[in-house]
Parts: sequence; C-alpha cells; structure tokens
Amino acid sequence: MRLVKQIGLLAALSALAACSAEQAPGTAASEKVEVGYIVVQPEAVPQTLDLRGRVVPLATAEVRPQVNGIVRRIAFAEGREVAAGDVLYEIDDAKFRAAYAAANAALSKASAATASAQTTYDRNKALAQTNAVSEQALEDAQSSLLQAQASEEAAKADLETARINLDNATIRAPIGGMIGVSTVSVGALVTENQTDALATIRQIDPIHVDLVDTSANLLRVRDEIDAGRLSRDRGTPTTVALTLENGKPYGEKGEVSLADMVIGETTGTFIVRATFPNTQRVLVPGMFVSASIDLGTLSDAFLIPQRAVTRGDDGKATVYVVSADDKAEQREIVTEGTSANDWIVTDGVKEGDRLIVDGFQKISDGTDVTPVEATIDDNGVVGQELAPQTGTEAGQ
Repeated sequence: MRLVKQIGLLAALSALAACSAEQAPGTAASEKVEVGYIVVQPEAVPQTLDLRGRVVPLATAEVRPQVNGIVRRIAFAEGREVAAGDVLYEIDDAKFRAAYAAANAALSKASAATASAQTTYDRNKALAQTNAVSEQALEDAQSSLLQAQASEEAAKADLETARINLDNATIRAPIGGMIGVSTVSVGALVTENQTDALATIRQIDPIHVDLVDTSANLLRVRDEIDAGRLSRDRGTPTTVALTLENGKPYGEKGEVSLADMVIGETTGTFIVRATFPNTQRVLVPGMFVSASIDLGTLSDAFLIPQRAVTRGDDGKATVYVVSADDKAEQREIVTEGTSANDWIVTDGVKEGDRLIVDGFQKISDGTDVTPVEATIDDNGVVGQELAPQTGTEAGQ
C-alpha cells in the first residue's frame, strides 16, 4: 500500500514539472515590458535666451539752478510730460536785469573810447607821413587804440556773462520726458549748482531694459556659433520679447542695442541692453521684467518631450531608446534649453531613434521591451494603441 502511495506522489510531481515546463515560455514572454515610443527627427529649432532685467530710462536729467535766487514761479505740472526747452522754474531776475543793463552801458562807454582812440590814431598816422608829429606820438596813439579795443572786448564779455545769468534765471527742460516731483516750492532760495536737484526728467519713450546674463551663457552661445549649429541673419537686428511682472506679454518687441563686454569680477555677469517703444507708458523705470532674446536657429536639433528625460544626482540628462534588438538603451543627452514642453537636444540621439516616452518607469538599461508606437500632444499627453492580444492571451 505504501508503495502505491509513493508511485502516486512521483506521478503527481512529474505532472507538475511538465506543467511548469509548458508555462515557462509564457512566463518569459511576460517578463517583457510594453513601452510607448516616438521616432525622433532633426529639425531647425528657434533658439532663445531667457533673462531677467529691469526697466531703465533712455536718458535722465537732474535739473539744478545755475544762478542764486528766489524761486518766483513753477511752470510745470508734476508727473506730466515736458518737452525740451519748456520753462520749468523762474527765479527772481531783478538783479540780473540790472547787471545786464550795467554791462550794456559799460560796453557803450568802451565802444566810444575805442572810436575816439581810432580817430586819434588815424590823424597822427596821416600827420606822421609829413613829419608833422613824431614817431613817439604815433606809437602812443596806437597803444591807446589797442587798449581801448581790449577794454571794449572785455566789456562785450561782461555783457555776455550778464545775458547768460539773466537767461539762467529762467530754468528750462534740458531734455523731453516725464518730470517728477519738485523738491522746492515758490519762495524757496536756490543756489548755483546745488547738490539737491530741483526735479528729475526721465525719457521713457523709447525706453531701455537692462538684462543680466552670465559669462557661461556667453561662452555657450559662442561655441554654438563656432560649431555651425546656431545660425542667424547678421543683417537683421536681434529681437527681444518681454513678459511683465503680472505674467502678461508686452505688446511690442524690442531690439538689443548693446552688450557690455566687461564681466563683473564678483558676479560673473554682464549687461545686455534692449530698447523698446513705450508709447502707452506701460514700462516704468525700475520695473522688473523677463525677456526672451532671439539668438537664431539651431540646425539639426531634436525636440525631446520633457517627460522622457530624467536627471541623475550629477545633473546629467538621460533618455531611454529602443535598440535594434528591442532592448531599453539608456543614453546621456546634451540639452540647450526648452521649447514649450520639450527639451532642445543637440547631442545623444540621432535621426530615426525610437525614444521611449511611456513605460520607462518600469525599465532599466538592457530591459527587454515590447515597443508600441505612440503619439504625444502639445501638452505632453501620450496616446498609444496597445499591442493586440493573441488567442491564447485572450482565452486567459
């Protein structure tokens, strides 16, 4: 009886082994991970540089008096626009008018003295030709004439100084722009070239935006140009688009007007200045903005969905592609910024690669995969058709 039980146990174990052997292929097949992929193709990708910056006036003029006196009148409205040459302040000019009148009288006296000296010299010169007067008398007459002419020139200079002081009693706008708050009121005493400005004028149309860039970015862009990957038409200006502090785009584009080629010793940065039209006065000096500079076009670059890119602890970016024998292959890539929901990749992938965009969370380098072609929309959402089930899998 015991022998019969042993034979039955052996038969059961044999049957179980045979069943396991039959299921082994199915188990191996189930170890493959289904992944979605897209085929990457090179394309020309616009390259931009995103920077932060601050709005600064096109020009700034601090208005200061050039003469001493009492402010008699303020002729502008604070916070409004003024044109170059507009009257801003009037200083009591009574003493300057008196000084001008005195200088004018002094000039008339000097002119009369010159005329008299000229007459005396002309007469002595004629008489000297007939030896009616001595050479000494002629020389004295000539000396008196020269002194009278010099006095007349000095009187003219004094008159011009008096005229300038009289004109400076009326303070005018040196430039056009928006004028700020007046720091003095009517009746205030002001002094020549005082430290405190009476008011400040800022030109804001057009207006500048000073952007801060790093020397590392400068070198990277130059490397791209030298390598022939970044190209642009040298005949066209470099355009800049702005985003305001509230996240809305600024309505008009500007142009890069200069780049300061001196790198800050402590910050490692330099200034890129762009100029924008500002007819609606949206941009105000001191405002922070974000800017996107059009650097040109990257030729033969790849747009890789951000969901397909991972970064290690060392910061290096990697992706998975499907190899020729349907295995997951991990590759390190080089990125050059972003475009919408994609990374711009210049190295690490090639034309026709099957880039894994879905299911890569379950794989590692060398994993056997079942690739399924997928699509991915502008929002980074993957759509794919799963592989059809076999008859055996459907029965299970």
